[in-house]
Amino acid sequence: MAGSTRARKTNGDSAGGNRRLVIVESPAKARKIASYLGNGFVVESSKGHIRDLPRGAADVPAKYKGQPWARLGVDVDHDFEPLYVVTPDKKSTVAELKELLKDVDELYLATDGDREGEAIAWHLLDTLKPKVPVRRMVFHEITEPAIRAAAANPRDLDQDLVDAQETRRILDRLYGYEVSPVLWKKVMPKLSAGRVQSVATRIVVERERERMKFVTASYWDVSAVMDAGADAAPRTFGARMVAVDGVRLAAGRDFGPDGRLKDGAEVRVLDEARARSIADGLVNARMTVASVEEKPYTRKPYAPFMTSTLQQEAGRKLRFSADRTMRTAQKLYENGYITYMRTDSTTLSETAIAAARAQATELYGSQYVAKEPRQYNRKVKNAQEAHEAIRPAGEVFRTPGQVARELDSDEFKLYELIWQRTIASQMADARGNTTSIRITGRAASGEEVTFAASGRTITFAGFLKAYVETVDAEAGGESDDAESRLPQLVKDQALTAVELSADGHSTSPPPRFTEASLIKTMEELGIGRPSTYASIISTVQDRGYVWKKGSALVPSWVAFAVVGLLERHFGRLVDYDFTAALEDELDGIAAGRQERTTWLSGFYFGGNVGPESSVGRSGGLKKLVGSSVEEIDAREVNSIPLFVDGDGNTVVVRVGRYGPYLEREVDGASQRANLPDDLPPDELNREIAEKLFATPQEGRSLGVDPVSGHEIVAKEGRFGPYVTEVLPEVPDGKKAPKPRTGSLFKTMSLETVTLDDALKLLSLPRVVGKDPETGAEITAQNGRYGPYLKKGTDSRSLTSEDQLFTVTLDEALKIYAEPKKRGRAAAAPPLKELGADPVSGKPMVVKEGRFGPYVTDGETNASLRKSDSVEGLSDERAAELLAEKRAKGPATKKKTAAKSTAKTATKTTTRKKTPAKSKS
Repeated sequence: MAGSTRARKTNGDSAGGNRRLVIVESPAKARKIASYLGNGFVVESSKGHIRDLPRGAADVPAKYKGQPWARLGVDVDHDFEPLYVVTPDKKSTVAELKELLKDVDELYLATDGDREGEAIAWHLLDTLKPKVPVRRMVFHEITEPAIRAAAANPRDLDQDLVDAQETRRILDRLYGYEVSPVLWKKVMPKLSAGRVQSVATRIVVERERERMKFVTASYWDVSAVMDAGADAAPRTFGARMVAVDGVRLAAGRDFGPDGRLKDGAEVRVLDEARARSIADGLVNARMTVASVEEKPYTRKPYAPFMTSTLQQEAGRKLRFSADRTMRTAQKLYENGYITYMRTDSTTLSETAIAAARAQATELYGSQYVAKEPRQYNRKVKNAQEAHEAIRPAGEVFRTPGQVARELDSDEFKLYELIWQRTIASQMADARGNTTSIRITGRAASGEEVTFAASGRTITFAGFLKAYVETVDAEAGGESDDAESRLPQLVKDQALTAVELSADGHSTSPPPRFTEASLIKTMEELGIGRPSTYASIISTVQDRGYVWKKGSALVPSWVAFAVVGLLERHFGRLVDYDFTAALEDELDGIAAGRQERTTWLSGFYFGGNVGPESSVGRSGGLKKLVGSSVEEIDAREVNSIPLFVDGDGNTVVVRVGRYGPYLEREVDGASQRANLPDDLPPDELNREIAEKLFATPQEGRSLGVDPVSGHEIVAKEGRFGPYVTEVLPEVPDGKKAPKPRTGSLFKTMSLETVTLDDALKLLSLPRVVGKDPETGAEITAQNGRYGPYLKKGTDSRSLTSEDQLFTVTLDEALKIYAEPKKRGRAAAAPPLKELGADPVSGKPMVVKEGRFGPYVTDGETNASLRKSDSVEGLSDERAAELLAEKRAKGPATKKKTAAKSTAKTATKTTTRKKTPAKSKS
């Protein structure tokens, strides 16, 4: 049978000649496990989930289409029974698994041991309906001892875990299907709301609001370089003035976000003139050590990684996104290098502790290992069922050097990080001393000033020999292994200030969230689960609510409108405490303390579930949404006031159906301006707004094309400045041709671009010549991400925009003769151009992303699967990937095709706890 993996023959052959089918989620996991089991096992992969709720009307079988709950996929009037549909790409997988079941005596469901894995196991059981005994095989690392132990000690399916996962899935469907249509109606089409994604978006929006309101405060002080004399080591050291005449000088922490001193701050604020005066008055002044305070300090090791801390540290240290971290960890787990990577536990097994201590002793010496084994029992709020911490797999850990040749770059970096953290967790404390010094003097103008200096020395590195956690640069702070040495000083010792400088400082707005800091905040608030953080962050970016500027997460104006609507009209749904309490209730279902149907009914229709003022106790989700829709003023929620211009006119951002724009009313008339997509909200100030208003929406006329006679204009668009031609109007009923357009080069601006520049831009793409071997035409083109060559579906980047007009055929052939580059040196243009997407009607292209190739129609992005290749990707497969990625069902154009397909394909569906229903 295609795809099945027979286990190699070992001494562990099943007794009595029984044959067992073992089902896991991924082919890689299947291959690894098969190598550890006896000849009586057949290991097969389900390739993830095999079924789900209907994605849209086209997925609903004919027999249910007339039901009022069919679109929802959940029968809310009958115990919230879900309608499950085998996904089209899994029909062949289900058929193969059923065929394999005919030749075995037992079925082992070996999916992951968390809620998600338990749910996949239940779906397999309910879909395959095996007539042989079924066992649940659970393990947390893929090593031979662990796999053989799991096979020898199976358990039953945990129905509480299944109910917990199913409740979350149903809850998310209810939330999305009830709230998302409100966004479509009041903000713009194709938006989505989600139980966790909307709250995560609100966190990012609130931070941007804080940045927009922030008022910078300025303050001054004096820095000095002190000389302790020729016998001191080091002789000189830095100090900073902290008080004048006994009154502490203001520092950044003393100012509020409004730029004013906080209430009760008894400090002195120096301006530039006063600071310079004091600095000048301290030249040649006598300085004296007023106090020296030394303290020992101890720093304990960090706990081993759990999911959230791994994502945070990989983000800080390796610059990995949460998604990249989890995909890499998944590969390491499936190939037997680390333990299961979705865990909320920081505990280590006795075997792992022994392995870590032995390796630390071998590598660093016994003096660097803790006297007693360390156990870290801390668990986060809303923790999932306990697993072990993320650590190297096996009873003896392999060092990074031992696995280096077996792993790719990302895998090696992440394995090394996990290995270091695990080893360090069993090592001794780091020890050192901190020194704080106060120095006094009197300026020529009479003020008594106080300077402060602090130092830290490490006397015993302990665990820092193996691992140092990275400090978030945006948040400030000092690395654990940083040292700053001060000379040995005593009270009343004389010092000399050899350098004095008046320094100005400005307060900074709170930093934008990075993926790492957003994960940390969500974890602290108890929002979502660590195992889902990566998908949540990906979702808010895919939906267009958040985009990245470097590593910072920036909210879009659409996110402002959506969050504003939810806060004003559905406040409980995006309330942090409510969302965290919801997680507690869902965990109660997993623990068997709460009955799933009762809870869902209370949440949706209203009932005594949840804390006071919860959605359930306030009438339920259905009532909350239904009673609020008509009260929502679409213009109000889509208007974000910014500031008042110089003439007293209020400037607002309006979110329209086709995107955000700037607007103000001048002398009773509306004035509008386009907003660039890459302009962060907090950077939109009065100066930039005036510049945008000064750019006519109809564009700046550059002149007339002498060939076509059409007017050429320069305009500001959503994706940056561009030039285009103004075509004459066509008679009614005739299709208007598309005007030529061209993006401005980076060296050009709307104010200075000329007609000659524009005509050169509009001449692109330029035909460079034909490949003499294939006859394929090679063109030079300017894309959104830079200049490139295109030959058929093969694109290569050019190094400069000027090359678009100068590159020769010989030069182009040399570029194509070189191996295609990936990563940061990758060609920015599309890897392949496809036809129009049947849903959006927009052209589909394949692009190289940070984490691999993906297909996009400009609205939705979908990563290519492992089984997909860029060269072999068809229009149909690309459209299928995009359809799967969309939150709502297929649009009208897609429905007809889906129905016709349904006539020839059997659609298997199941409503939970009832016999499987099939469309015949």
